[in-house]
Amino acid sequence: MDHNNTFYINGQWVEPISAETGEVVNPATEEAIATIALGGHADVDAAVAAARSAFATFSQTSVEERVALLNAIAEGIGARSGDLAEAVTSEMGAPGGLAKAAQVPAGLFHFATAAQLLQNYEFEHQHDKYLLVREPIGVVGMITPWNWPLNQIACKVAPALATGCTMVLKPSEVAPLNAIILAEILDEAGVPPGVFNLVHGDGPNVGSYLSAHPDVDMMSFTGSTRAGIEVAKNAAPTVKRVAQELGGKSANIILDDADLEQVIARDMIGMCVNSGQSCNAGSRMLVPADRMDEAADIAARAAASIVVGDPTSDGVTMGPVVSEAQWNKIQGLIQTGIDEGATLVCGGLGRPEGLEAGYFVKPTVFADVTNDMTIAREEIFGPVQTILGYRDDDDAVAIANDTVYGLSGYISGGQDRAVEMAKRLRTGNVHINGAGPDFTAPFGGYKQSGNGREWGPLGIDEFVETKAILGATG
Repeated sequence: MDHNNTFYINGQWVEPISAETGEVVNPATEEAIATIALGGHADVDAAVAAARSAFATFSQTSVEERVALLNAIAEGIGARSGDLAEAVTSEMGAPGGLAKAAQVPAGLFHFATAAQLLQNYEFEHQHDKYLLVREPIGVVGMITPWNWPLNQIACKVAPALATGCTMVLKPSEVAPLNAIILAEILDEAGVPPGVFNLVHGDGPNVGSYLSAHPDVDMMSFTGSTRAGIEVAKNAAPTVKRVAQELGGKSANIILDDADLEQVIARDMIGMCVNSGQSCNAGSRMLVPADRMDEAADIAARAAASIVVGDPTSDGVTMGPVVSEAQWNKIQGLIQTGIDEGATLVCGGLGRPEGLEAGYFVKPTVFADVTNDMTIAREEIFGPVQTILGYRDDDDAVAIANDTVYGLSGYISGGQDRAVEMAKRLRTGNVHINGAGPDFTAPFGGYKQSGNGREWGPLGIDEFVETKAILGATG
């Protein structure tokens, strides 16, 4: 059944109160593929009321009940993985292989991991003179982006369900179709009415109102730093908890004892995964200054190996960026890099050859970049690599930390040396020698990359309040 023009509220697919609609555009074709309902204040009020009512009973369910629910959801995602992958490819342009191998499994893994962690999560701990109790925080408002849509929904919904919270989700209106399918999966899995509610809409009409709502106890937001600031401002008058995962401009330090050929090729291709639309992308590559030309040549050859095109075609490794607005922003920043004197090694302005439609960007490499250039300071969110030179380890750390962001970092080279340098980076994650993500490790940032953590046990902690019951002795 087509649920694009309804919202999921209180366990039912309901007609919106608002009459607004929006188009979902396939970024590979620039054609509209769906129309969705866009909500307003009254729709948010209905969803929040349902979540508030459901909290009284869902917050009292047993760990065993919630573990079973999370496992049922993970099974449901597995059963509908094909539908989810197709939706992600069509609405935000991820190549089919990436959607099937990473975008959809990430969502499944968050639910499965939450179920596993929940079994040993300590909701009560007896101290000598008091009992420490962790309780669900209440009604959670969730706003999620379009770049890893299912992943970023799941890493909020899964721990919220695990702790006994209820919720209202506003997914990105740019990529909402996967969220509709997930709502169907949650319904089929037996999530009680009112526990999970879905309302589509834009930031001004739904996101801002949800953030300010007096019956919402917590806001969990993933998106740009600019939008995150607005969420925090809107939430401030009600003093609700705000957890945010925001922008990034992560440094990737290549040490002088690393295998440059192997590491730079790997990381250039890795940075372009998802068309460079990852908040933790290692888009500032730091190399020994005296090996700049060598590094640029390796990166250019790696960029040339990336196959850009129709994300539904076999062999394509990079699809389009998500929208015309995003494409225009990237083109503007590429031009700024040229104007400010960085060396354009490959790629550049316009679409790749042979692609006349779609929001496709050339894999681009800039060398001789300095950390005061715009392309080294602003999040481009596209397949644009900037290569900066450093003198020594201290200089590399100083350059890496010279940013308003602090989401992730990457270091390749001698293991012990890399780990010691990692301890000096002001970032929430550091990946050593190509280490991949770990769904049990915390994910989140320092500085303007946000506050709070998602994923793993610390991600579950975000959704609880702590209470000390003094005089309760064992």
